[in-house]
Amino acid sequence: MASTARKSEPKAPRAWQRMISGRRLDLLDPSPFDVEIEDIAHGLARVARWNGQTRGDHAFSVAEHSVIVLRILDHLYPGLDHRWRLAGLLHDAPEYVIGDMISPFKAALGVDYRVFEDRLEAAVHLRYGLPPKMSQEVKRKIKRADRICAYYEATQIAGFTHDESVKFFGRPPADLDLRIEPLPVTQAQALFLEQFETVLAEVESR
Repeated sequence: MASTARKSEPKAPRAWQRMISGRRLDLLDPSPFDVEIEDIAHGLARVARWNGQTRGDHAFSVAEHSVIVLRILDHLYPGLDHRWRLAGLLHDAPEYVIGDMISPFKAALGVDYRVFEDRLEAAVHLRYGLPPKMSQEVKRKIKRADRICAYYEATQIAGFTHDESVKFFGRPPADLDLRIEPLPVTQAQALFLEQFETVLAEVESR
């Protein structure tokens, strides 16, 4: 005779992550109230660009990359609204949760990954007074700065030739000269936090 005992329902998989601050961030439905800049800085300083395949004693962190992207934005667009400068600094903030996936892997994962990333970005933006979605113009400016930074990273620390970098990332402005020098984790974290506090104060003073 078949057993009629009711099987227990399988437990839903855990969908939150405990952050270093103690916050629990729901990865499927992230709340701005669970976003803390200290967690973002801590995470981004420990996420390596280029999957860590770079020269030097230290990985080149997303935290340091983000600061350099802001510097490039300031070079390209002097007088840019401080809100969009803050958005530039936070353009890779979701990676404090999901890591820095290289572009070929993002393409392989497809649309679902982008939806997940967009939800995290919206939560971060709302936490710091930014629109959940940037205008196409602002996104274009940040993307341009991001690609210029990638060119310098590729040629200086990731083993790409100049021609390869131009092919994948475009040619950088002739009047811009950057040196990519990967920092230790604690320095990268402190640099990101310092830059964030400076820009946020400028946003709030308007």
